[in-house]
Amino acid sequence: MKIQFYKYQGTGNDFIIIDNRMINWAPTVQQVSGLCDRRFGIGADGLMLLNEKPGFSFTMAYYNSDGHESTMCGNGGRCMTAFARSLGLVGSTAQFWAIDGRHEAEINESPSRLYRLKMKDTWIDKVFADGFFLNTGSPHFVKFTTGVAHVDVVAEGRVLRNDERFAPGGTNVDFVEVLDEEIFVRTYERGVENETLSCGTGVTASAIVSAFRNPDHPGTYNIKTPGGSLKVNFIQQGDIFSDIWLEGPAEFVFAGEVEVAR
Repeated sequence: MKIQFYKYQGTGNDFIIIDNRMINWAPTVQQVSGLCDRRFGIGADGLMLLNEKPGFSFTMAYYNSDGHESTMCGNGGRCMTAFARSLGLVGSTAQFWAIDGRHEAEINESPSRLYRLKMKDTWIDKVFADGFFLNTGSPHFVKFTTGVAHVDVVAEGRVLRNDERFAPGGTNVDFVEVLDEEIFVRTYERGVENETLSCGTGVTASAIVSAFRNPDHPGTYNIKTPGGSLKVNFIQQGDIFSDIWLEGPAEFVFAGEVEVAR
C-alpha cells in the first residue's frame, strides 16, 4: 500500500512522520528500519506515527531508526507538534500523549517560530566518577569533557552505551563542554547507534546535570549542538527538577508517498 509521509527536522535531528489516524498502520521492525535507511529508504533518525486519543490533541508513537519503538524523543515531540499544527489539530498550544505520559507544547511565534515542549520531572539517578546518569524520558549518561568538537563520539559513545552499568537496556551518551555563555553537547543515540546532530532529551539531561554541578546558575541554559541551538529552562528544588521546557525550531523538509507491504 502507498503511505503519505512527511519529513521534519529539529536542529538536524530528522524524522519521518505519518498521520496514522485513518490507516492504523502497525509497522514492522524491518519496515521502519528500511524507511529510515539513508541509502535505500527515505532516511531519518526515527519514524513517528500520529494517532488519536480522547482528551488529547494527538498521541505520538516513536520508533528509532533500528526499527524498534523507543522511549521519549524531545526533538521528535517538537516536530510532531509542528506537524499537528500543519494539520489544524492544534493552535498555539497542544497536549499530547507519548510513551512516558502526558506532555504540553507551546508555539512561540516571535521573533521566529519556536516550539516549546514540557518534559517529565526528573532527578539525578546515579553519580559516577566519570559522569552522571538520569532519565529525561529516555536514559542518558552525561560526561563532561573539554574539546568536545574533537571527541570521537561514535567510538567512545558506543562503549559507554553498552556499559554493564546500564544493562540491560543501555543508554544514550552525552559529551558536554561548558563554554562561556552556553554548553556544547554532542550525543550518541542508542537505537540510531550513531551520533545524531541533536538530541532533545540529551540536551535536557545535559542542562540538568550542569545545574546539579553548579546550583547557583540560573535555571536557563543555552545549548549548542552540531545541528543548531536549543534552550532548556526548569525549576530546581534540591535534587528535583520540574517545570522543564525544551525550546527550539522544528521545520518541515519535504513530503511524498512511499510503498510499503501490507
